[in-house]
Amino acid sequence: MKVVHHIFAIVALLAASCALPAQTVPANTGPAAATMPPALQNVGFEPPLNGPMPLDLRFRDETGRDVPLREFFGQKPVVLAFVYYRCPMLCDQVQSGVVGSLRMLSFNPGRDYQVVFISFDPHDTPEMAAEKKRAAVERFHRPETVSGWHFLTGSQKSIDAATRAANFRYRYDAKSNLFAHASGVLLLTADGRISRYFYGVEYPGRDMRLGLVDASAGKIGSPIDHVLLLCYHYDPSNATYSASILRIIRIGGILTILTLVGGIWLSRRRELRAGHSNFQGAP
Repeated sequence: MKVVHHIFAIVALLAASCALPAQTVPANTGPAAATMPPALQNVGFEPPLNGPMPLDLRFRDETGRDVPLREFFGQKPVVLAFVYYRCPMLCDQVQSGVVGSLRMLSFNPGRDYQVVFISFDPHDTPEMAAEKKRAAVERFHRPETVSGWHFLTGSQKSIDAATRAANFRYRYDAKSNLFAHASGVLLLTADGRISRYFYGVEYPGRDMRLGLVDASAGKIGSPIDHVLLLCYHYDPSNATYSASILRIIRIGGILTILTLVGGIWLSRRRELRAGHSNFQGAP
């Protein structure tokens, strides 16, 4: 009966995992509504899944070193967000959301994935980037991961090419000297293709973990991660992982059959043992 109990435990675990709520989509993302004020028209974030990022673009890292975007790809998936470093509110929330979400994972930047922030303000400097990196690593509380965090600045040409590839659209307001922009984060494969994206400024650890497992083609993650990938499917219209009802039903049906077969096998085995004992004890 222990085998049966274990099977039921697995069923319960799957049911509980698949019943977790999906991330909601903030109202300030997606296509701009016709009623949006002029300053917010054509501001949005709709990345093309499987679309390539132009890895030959050159930026400056937080030390002022000239680097190609390709330097952060090749071996590991990449968490990438567009921000600007003098942003008074939203960009700090995006950075805090990324740090907070990644802190929930056992994966580490540098070892398991890379984190890249690209400023879309050509006036931002490596000194500003260095300060943002220092704050992010400090909040992450794992100083050994410092090599996995990258804060980039660049020319308008490089910025335009990168944001265009991600379909990240923003607008500069000369009156306030600020940018109107959307918020979200990209997960890219090691070869620079857009694997997943999440909207808003808070990214559930479950979604980030599953996204990294997807982006790394199974090279990151434990067995339970891959079980969860069977329970959830990625919905690009909402940029979230949602429970896949059909898969849940199929998994539940298979486990039910396994439970029944296991119970019958155990019952039959006990009957055979009892019959064998009775035969040996007969005069």
